[in-house]
Amino acid sequence: MALVNMRDMIYHAYKHNYAVGAFDLVSLDFLEAVIGAAETCRASIVLSIAEPHFEHYDYELLLPAVEAAAQRASVPVAIQLDHGSSLASAISAINRGCNGVMLDASRQELPDNITATRAVVDMAHRCGVPVTGEVGYVAGYEGEGALLHPGEAAFTVPAEAKAYVERTNVDFLAVSIGTVQGRMKGRAKLDFQRLKLINQAVDVPLVIHGGSGLNEEQFRKLPSMGVAKINYYTALSDVAAEAMRKRTKVNPDGSFIELKRDVKEAVGEEVERCLRLWGSAGRAAEVLTQCRPWAPVEHLIMHSANGHSEQAVRSLIDEGKRLLSGMPGVRSVFTGESINEAGVRRFCWQLRLTDPRVLDGQGDYAGFARFLKNRFQGSINDAVTVDYQAI
Repeated sequence: MALVNMRDMIYHAYKHNYAVGAFDLVSLDFLEAVIGAAETCRASIVLSIAEPHFEHYDYELLLPAVEAAAQRASVPVAIQLDHGSSLASAISAINRGCNGVMLDASRQELPDNITATRAVVDMAHRCGVPVTGEVGYVAGYEGEGALLHPGEAAFTVPAEAKAYVERTNVDFLAVSIGTVQGRMKGRAKLDFQRLKLINQAVDVPLVIHGGSGLNEEQFRKLPSMGVAKINYYTALSDVAAEAMRKRTKVNPDGSFIELKRDVKEAVGEEVERCLRLWGSAGRAAEVLTQCRPWAPVEHLIMHSANGHSEQAVRSLIDEGKRLLSGMPGVRSVFTGESINEAGVRRFCWQLRLTDPRVLDGQGDYAGFARFLKNRFQGSINDAVTVDYQAI
């Protein structure tokens, strides 16, 4: 298993002056290409799903494949929600497999951005999940970038970045210094002096959105100034589309499978180029030794319920499952009844959690604390609770 703690991964890059690539996925072709390129380069990567793309695919179906690919990879991998729009989005992503989330409240006024981000940080940290926030606004100027990220760009102000980090306790900070979302017109003019001041003002790894379109000199300079993660998608989309156009010219009547035959190779080559350029190639073994594995905690409750009717027990279990399933950091809930003990009714609850601290915040969500006190604890006998960590 090479699914690792994302905070450990990004801080390793931050301390050693290189950048990890976070590549937005829109299909299994992209997923396989990104993983393949990372294994070829022996580099750590972040598999990224962007909320603005959810209208094009069912992310609840894609995420299990992303998680399976990460778990079987031979290089360090993390999974993030990119451009999450709300606390609810972050909770949903964490419960479905993301071990990093980005809240994009950058178009809000700074006090509102701080309030929204702080709520996500408080929740996510109880789940063991790091959070990326953003100060400043990276806009798009043409095509998909302009549609998904409209308006004018707003560069990050170092003093505001400092206040934001201190008040939200975010793990990573996305900044605006001249990049754009989507395709770039002409050569990017990055404000490296601004980036230097931001890096001096905050003590967290910095993140660049809109990485497509920068030249090699700019990319090489970013990690030396605190940038430890670069989000990248448009260039991958462009090389994939170009590969399909070339196939169409050669074989206009080709099947869908035939027309997309070169997509994985094209995307993989671009990912590999980036990983080598950003300095992450060849570091996989080192990163694996210094990152905690990302493994679920199994929280097991076993009890009996003698003296209670079948209907009462079923109602208790149904209500508990409903409340638990919506709680941040609860990946799954299994409930069962023993089948090999004649005359004895024993029940179990097996909760898959992202972190042992998840249930510490149970009083904040959906009335679960009241359920425990008023219904659960008064209806069970001989309860035993055990936590297991995967090894």
